[in-house]
This record gives sequence, structure tokens and C-alpha cells, in this order.
Amino acid sequence: MSAAPRISFEFFPPKSLTASFKLWDTVQTLAPLAPEFVSVTYGAGGTTRKLTHEAVTTIGKQFNMRVAAHLTCVDATRNETLKIAETYAEAGVTDIVALRGDPPAGASTFSAHPDGFASSVDLIEALAKTGKFTLRVGAYPDRHPEASSAAADVEHLKRKIDAGATAAITQFFFEADTFFRFRDLCAKAGIDAPIIPGILPIEDFAKTRNFAKRCGTVIPSWLEETFAKADRDKRTDLLSTAICTELCTDLIEGGVEDLHFYTLNTPELTRDVCAALGIAPRVALAEVA
Repeated sequence: MSAAPRISFEFFPPKSLTASFKLWDTVQTLAPLAPEFVSVTYGAGGTTRKLTHEAVTTIGKQFNMRVAAHLTCVDATRNETLKIAETYAEAGVTDIVALRGDPPAGASTFSAHPDGFASSVDLIEALAKTGKFTLRVGAYPDRHPEASSAAADVEHLKRKIDAGATAAITQFFFEADTFFRFRDLCAKAGIDAPIIPGILPIEDFAKTRNFAKRCGTVIPSWLEETFAKADRDKRTDLLSTAICTELCTDLIEGGVEDLHFYTLNTPELTRDVCAALGIAPRVALAEVA
């Protein structure tokens, strides 16, 4: 039997008091699983810039976890973006997920700020020069909607790694072969940095379908059919856990050692999948002495 994988989790910053309670409940539920790191997202158009900073620093202090802050190129000058990075460094944050970022609400395509970073590659190069951060980037096993081809996605990832990123986290996908094909293409392109599969336990299939459409993730027909039947039988949670666990198991058997879970600030499915993979909560000796 393969060893349990290293894990990490993604959260998003809360925009209301209720959402804050939900985030902290999620962190408290998943923290005992001892993730390698957790990340906090950055809203489209930089809309959660301040909230992201607050969540990153609070999680790091309150839960003593390694926290990676998402940072994008959207709607900010180079100096403003680097100043944000410096405030993270001053707060003891050593990890950044560097992304181009989604367009602001109402915009269909990314448009760089006149005085901002033109691309994620430019952002990574500038952050790498500071020597203060471990940099992770995004990757796309299914073709990014704006990419001309799968090969173009791989070429762009290589430029990001060459610019100073140390690892990549993929967009979510639903079949292990999708990841393995992408991993093989990356290896052929000379990418030797770790590529961590991004895993999305399906909390709500309709919302997942819409999200997948926006980011170019392919939903297999068998998954559509299976969830339609499970929804009729009111057994979607059991199905979600089983399908996600099987995907993770296939990845582990294919040599994957790290898994990154998109929690959507809802911990139960992620916790149950981790339990099925043999990842148990770690209790500090002080708690049982």
C-alpha cells in the first residue's frame, strides 16, 4: 500500500461575519491533519486584497501553519504589488502563489495595469529577485480557455518555472489520466519542478459544472450521469467522497506524493477524503499528557 500523501489546503477570505465563522471552522477542522501549507485566494480584480492579507496573517499566527498568500497582477502598479509582498514578508509570510489573476467583474479578458505587471512571468521574476519567498504558480491539465493549445500551456508553465517558481499547483480535474498526460508533457518540456494536483471535492455538482466551464476543466460524461442519479437518490455526499477518494488513490498509485485540496471553506468532504486516504489527525502530546 502506498504511503499517505502530503497534503495542503486552499481557503478563500471571508466577506461577512458569517463567512468568517465558516472559514475559522474550516481551518480548525482541517488543521489537525497537519498540512504542509495552506493558501488563501485573491478575489477577481484584486477585490479581496485586504481580506486576503488579514486571513493569511491571522491563520499563520492563530494556527501556527505555513500560509501561502495568493498575489496577482490585476488592478495594481508594480510598486503597489511589490509593497503588498513586502508587507507579507514583514509579517513572516514566506510563501506566495503568484498568478496573473482573473479579469475584474464585467471584463472578459485580462488587461494589464499601465504601470503594472504584464503577466505572471513578470510578477514571478520580480518576486524571485527579492529572495524572500517560496513561489508556487498555477498549471492547467485541461487547456486554459485563453491558451492556443495544450502545448502552449506547458510552454507558459516552463517560463514561470524558469522565472523563479519552485512548484506548480494545477487547476482541478476529474480523471487521473488527465493529470498524468499533463505531467508527461511537462517532463518532455524539461520541467522538473514539482507539479501538485489540485483536487476539488464536489460539494455542489451544478456549481462545479459552472466553475469547470469558466476555467476550461473537462467534465466527463460518466460524471454527469453518475451525479444525476445520485441527486435523485439523495446520495451525493457519499458519491462525492467515493469519487474524490478514488481519484486521489489513482494519483498516489501513479507516483503523486502531494495533493492540494480546494476546500471552498467547507471542510467535511475534504476531511472525509483525507480519512479514507489514511491521513489521521495529529494530536499534540500536550493535549494527551
